Amino acid sequence: MSNSKLKPIEKIGYGMGDFASNIVFQAVIIFLQPFYTNIYGLEAASVAFMFLAVRIVDMVTDPLMGIIADRTKTKWGRYRPYLIWFAVPFSILLVLTFTTPNFGEQGKLIYAYLTYAFLMVLYTVVNIPYCSLGGVITSDSHERVSANSYRFFLATAAGVLIGFFIPKLVDYFGNGNEQAGYPYAMAVFGVFAIAAFFGCFALTKERVKQAVPAKGSFRKDISTLLKNDQWWIVAVLFFVLLVGIVMRAASQVNYVQFVLSDKTLIGSFITAGLVAQMIGATCASPLSKKIGNVPAYILIQVMIVIGSMALYFAPTSNLALVYGGFIFISFFAQMGAPILFTMVADTVDYGELKSGNRVTGLAFSGVLFTLKLGVALAGFLTPMLLAMNGFQGTDEHQLPEAKETILLSLTLYPAIAHFLLIPIVSMYKLNKVRCDQIRSELDKKATV
Repeated sequence: MSNSKLKPIEKIGYGMGDFASNIVFQAVIIFLQPFYTNIYGLEAASVAFMFLAVRIVDMVTDPLMGIIADRTKTKWGRYRPYLIWFAVPFSILLVLTFTTPNFGEQGKLIYAYLTYAFLMVLYTVVNIPYCSLGGVITSDSHERVSANSYRFFLATAAGVLIGFFIPKLVDYFGNGNEQAGYPYAMAVFGVFAIAAFFGCFALTKERVKQAVPAKGSFRKDISTLLKNDQWWIVAVLFFVLLVGIVMRAASQVNYVQFVLSDKTLIGSFITAGLVAQMIGATCASPLSKKIGNVPAYILIQVMIVIGSMALYFAPTSNLALVYGGFIFISFFAQMGAPILFTMVADTVDYGELKSGNRVTGLAFSGVLFTLKLGVALAGFLTPMLLAMNGFQGTDEHQLPEAKETILLSLTLYPAIAHFLLIPIVSMYKLNKVRCDQIRSELDKKATV
């Protein structure tokens, strides 16, 4: 395992890839739903069905991209090239998605479907190889947690910048016209995303190879993955987790605007939560090293549930309590992410030992598909619950039922998802000792 240790500069380089991806991801989960309902002019129910329908495309593109990435062979590796091949079109689609065309109601809906769908396809094309890269830059489980801590620190830094600067840039470029301001604001961040993808490509290296090279088929790769019981546990964790995360994220703007009744606080509220997430991501590695991945992950979920209940009952007139509760939740919300992505890489090693076939890209594409299913379910539920309770995106005076739905979507509904994660993760068996044993056995096979 001589290749297991990573220099800080490579961990930073790896993190730059998710900085770029999260410029798009955070923009989508924080701003896209309120953009569509409050600015673009779509009905909440239409947005709900669109978010769900686009996920059907992922049923094909996600596993296909994983298989393609695993079979890619270039002088730069299997996964890194995708970061520079698709960085520019990915950023262009971000701008187009937040552009309001001068079409009729039906034309605008079709345009929204097409741009959002293509944006998600390009997210798949870039992000699956990027996530797979985390499984091949090192073979050491703790080093993977450490690298993912850097990753999610920088990923959340992208969210901080998005949350703080997007409202300001929209005002600056739009001069009061939010429809005009959004494309320019997203273009600024699109340039940052391109630069970060190129930085990730330049600073990382693929090291982990399959112990015994094998000629696999699509069917064999799928079979290898589906027989991996530990991968299934992680996949379910991703699905349930993202339901909670996206419901909370998608409710932030509406919570500030309609529950706190102060639109000027949107930027500071989102930024406070994202800064807390950024700090929390740095604590994942020492916590998991001290008590182990599974106990650490359980502790994190317990704290989020407690914080969510406290925020639900916090009086909205007391901004110190409101901000404090949201910061508390956010601090722990991102802490679990490095641990969870490390689990994916560990299941790849586990699956290779069992089957003799390494399916890094397919494993990550599979969990990212379940992740996006969680995003889709939350993306459907959040606006649909609003529509069922009389929410009107352009009306500053919402019904009490709509305000209560927004509050629940920020607090107790996500708390249910985080609570469900506890019994699921308890079934995961790949601790540090077992992972080291697996890697040792794979290394022996490679030398035979």
